[in-house]
Amino acid sequence: MPVVKCVWPIMKKKLIKTTVEIKKRILVSTRLLPEGFTELIDHFEVVFPEKDIFSKDDVLRLLPTFDAFIPTFQFKVDKDVIDAGQDKLKIIANYGVGYNNIDVEYATKKGIVVTNTPDPVIEPTAELAFALMLAVARRIPECDRKLRIPAGLKWGVLENLGQSLYGKTLGIVGMGHIGQALARRALASGMRIIYYNRSKLAPELEMLYCAKWIGLDELLRKSDVISLHTPLTDETQHLIDRNRLQQMKSTAILVNTARGPVIDETALIEALQNHWIYAAALDVYEFEPLISSELLKLDNVVFAPHNGTATIDARNDMSRFVTRNIIRYFTGQIDISRVN
Repeated sequence: MPVVKCVWPIMKKKLIKTTVEIKKRILVSTRLLPEGFTELIDHFEVVFPEKDIFSKDDVLRLLPTFDAFIPTFQFKVDKDVIDAGQDKLKIIANYGVGYNNIDVEYATKKGIVVTNTPDPVIEPTAELAFALMLAVARRIPECDRKLRIPAGLKWGVLENLGQSLYGKTLGIVGMGHIGQALARRALASGMRIIYYNRSKLAPELEMLYCAKWIGLDELLRKSDVISLHTPLTDETQHLIDRNRLQQMKSTAILVNTARGPVIDETALIEALQNHWIYAAALDVYEFEPLISSELLKLDNVVFAPHNGTATIDARNDMSRFVTRNIIRYFTGQIDISRVN
């Protein structure tokens, strides 16, 4: 029900009714940490699910009475959901930088603003990409698993050999804020940086990261580690396909913290099984949350459960960013991270 606050002051011996404006209502698809939403809760009526996440049926039933919707990547905002907002829904404030879970084109046709949270995801995602890179290069998860099994691992000077990253070439595909944050970490670890982007960085940025722009196919041939940081679009769907996997070094490591369908997962399995490349480190998957059984059987893959921003700090920062987008929108400000 709408929240109406009434104050009854006595003024000149008359009873006067003053009604505070009805609060906007905000629906959140997923139960999130409350700390980052303090300001939003102060300004609006905010509804979270009692359990982990609202079902689509729940949202279709509830959304007609809400002014804003906050979905996470787990919740697909399709035409049915957008239509459920009727004329009341004004903003979809996505909880994350990627927004391929939302039919942005249809939301735009319906006059609904769509925003995302680009800034808070930069450092934690780059941090995880670098952690995955190290973990797979030094075979840390594989050795950890085998050490837990009696006689599961042979000790020896020439056993369990991995790769050093020092002095190696990192190829970054998508040199946006996250790609640059990864470059900073890699540069400090003694790696050389090459990158592919739709457009070259400014010369001062290239100098800062000692980075060189080259074409994608050349990057794949020259890189010891390839890290993907592109959004999922029609152009980047299966950007890394069978042909491009075959172009990589047999010692190459492929890291994906972007979106799963950027890689053709069937082709990746073939590449790993046949040792076209050395290993892969994955935080995202083509059909997540499902992961191919063939992929799970391989020792030369390190897995994470779409965990790029999964720190307490990042989650609260994302909540505060979502809050800022919504408050600024409803107060008529244009300084929001609008994607449509």
